[in-house]
Order: sequence, then C-alpha cells, then structure tokens
Amino acid sequence: MILIKEITSETKADLQLKNEPFEIRGRMLVTRTSAEWQHEVTLFEEKMQMTFPDEKYDFDAVVADGFALGAYDNGKCIGLAVMKNDWFKYMYLTDLKVNKAYRKQGVAYQLIEAALYMAQERGYAGIFTIGQDNNVNACEFYLRSG
Repeated sequence: MILIKEITSETKADLQLKNEPFEIRGRMLVTRTSAEWQHEVTLFEEKMQMTFPDEKYDFDAVVADGFALGAYDNGKCIGLAVMKNDWFKYMYLTDLKVNKAYRKQGVAYQLIEAALYMAQERGYAGIFTIGQDNNVNACEFYLRSG
C-alpha cells in the first residue's frame, strides 16, 4: 500500500528523489476556439526517452513557498509532488514524479489528490501545472486528472 504524506524536516532528503526516464512518443497541440479548448496528438515515427536533470530542492525554500508530498512504499520514497504558492486562486504544481517501477499504478493520481486537498485547506480553489507539449503521457494524465 502506498502512503502519501507531507515532506517534513525529518524526511527532507526525500526531496532529492532522482528523475527517471520517460517516454516521448509524440507532441500535443492545444488550441482554443471561441467556445472550447481542444487538443490533438501527433505521434512520432520513433519513440524516444528523456530524463530531466535532477533538481536540488532546498527544504526550507520549498516550505517557505509551498509544500511537498512524498509517496512511500514501505518507508521508501517512490514519488514526489512539489507545490508552490501563486498569486491567484490556484496553487502551482511545480514538479510531479514517480519512480518508473511504480508508474501506471495510481501513485501520481494519489499525489495530485492529496496536493489538491492541501491546497484547498490553504484557501486555494484548486491546482494547476504546465506540461511540455512533447510529454504526451504527462499531458494526457493531467487532462484525465482534471
């Protein structure tokens, strides 16, 4: 069972969770008509992999401007969500990652749900993020997650 909990001074080392490769399979183009948002995915002929550089999060800076949540399997951090205060009614999800072995098991969704709850406790209406157009899997996940 995966446990989602806030990163504290006792677990701050978990903020250094390493980034792992993810699949680049296409590009998402988002458009807006006068009535609605739309998106279209163009698949690449060849799939690739990409790995983001590892962040060097400073615990004090993270908690001064938001919070972070960890996903734990038997005490081991296997996922991370980093949230940042923003000037309008939504809190910003700056980072979301799950170890490759735990992907597609609902861990990222659990992190999002917990982050949304904590953001609402802080007076925010919800959360938002920005996805890269070539990270189609992440973009589709965020769309499914609302």
